[in-house]
Amino acid sequence: MAAQDQALQTKYYVTKILNTETDSKCRLCQQFDETIDHIISACPIPVKEHYIKRHDKVCAQLHFNICKEKGVQLDKKQWYEHVPNSVETSQGGKVTILWSQQVQTDTTIPNNKPDIIICDNQKGTCMLIDTAISRDRNVTKKEADKILKYKDLTIEIQHMWNVKTKVIPVITGATGTISKSFRKYVSNIPGKQEVMELQKTAILGTGHILWKVLM
Repeated sequence: MAAQDQALQTKYYVTKILNTETDSKCRLCQQFDETIDHIISACPIPVKEHYIKRHDKVCAQLHFNICKEKGVQLDKKQWYEHVPNSVETSQGGKVTILWSQQVQTDTTIPNNKPDIIICDNQKGTCMLIDTAISRDRNVTKKEADKILKYKDLTIEIQHMWNVKTKVIPVITGATGTISKSFRKYVSNIPGKQEVMELQKTAILGTGHILWKVLM
């Protein structure tokens, strides 16, 4: 809640709100003002590690629930212990689940690697799921960006695999904010996908980042 209210003692807060004579620049990158938004979603330093870990945890939670629903043999009983394999196949081989795999296409498409792909040969459908943890005020825009980003890939897959294809954006704000469309998107994903649990996973990742930086 303090992070949502921008009330944690970042260098920007101490300088601008408490009126102390200190430098307001981020202690990590030294480039931008150290605000809560900057630390949890915009600093170039944590990108390669902490932002990716937070993102991958949400993806792993989705992947675990999908695999469980489709009857994939799982090594772990809890999603937070789950390490996704690049390719999973349901019992009977009717559903293929791809994790972070590039799709080979006849034409060059730069955005060809969504987080999760579910191809259901029996139903003739394909679902492209892509996740992001964004600034809280950007979640709706990010959803639209994801759908547009994979438009070319959607068309190409429909032609190559002869399946009806759609993009499912799963965008959570860094402190748990979701759009009005979030529940509708998540409801289309196979498995018992709990909205509050996905929010919780994102928030815990954000809390870890804040603790690492500010403590």
